[in-house]
Amino acid sequence: MFWSKIAFVYDLFENVYNSKVYRNTGRYVAAEINADDRVLECACGTGAISVHIAPVCKSLTATDMADGMLRQTSKKTRKFKNVKVRRADMTSLKCKDSYFDKVVAGNVIHLLDDPETAVRELVRVCKPGGKIIIPTYINFTREGKTSLAVKFIHAIGADFKRQFDLDSYKKFFSDAGYENVSFHVVEGRMPCAVAVITK
Repeated sequence: MFWSKIAFVYDLFENVYNSKVYRNTGRYVAAEINADDRVLECACGTGAISVHIAPVCKSLTATDMADGMLRQTSKKTRKFKNVKVRRADMTSLKCKDSYFDKVVAGNVIHLLDDPETAVRELVRVCKPGGKIIIPTYINFTREGKTSLAVKFIHAIGADFKRQFDLDSYKKFFSDAGYENVSFHVVEGRMPCAVAVITK
């Protein structure tokens, strides 16, 4: 799997190219988490957001499909006693309805064949009144062109199913029928739009 193969260099690329956004997205997500929250994180990657969530929640289950990414998350979060790292498919989660207080899925929507199904699963496992937090890179430039970083990542093997600017990201959620959604943009070289659905 592509993401397993690049897991050991992913942080280096992000920190060189987009460190401000990479760091501040995790901080923004963590600000949405409460001390008594049971949190599920899907597509945890190398644990860049996980390390911000873990210190502020009751428990964190960090999941991904790529074993290489899970190894990186395990290394980063080993000092936290409230973190479990598991392999899971976010389009078919093996957990009961309304189990988690907060559900997070960072920078993955644009990689999925069926992102609508994934979002429905995230909503399903979140408690009523809870939040589903979905940060996604804004890959289009202001001129409507693909950013250079995306072109590079695509060239080495990443499969981007779609790309967003802020307007098209908002439209993705409205077209899927979600009305109670707020948006925040973490600014930087490649900005990140954070959608927060309140269930």
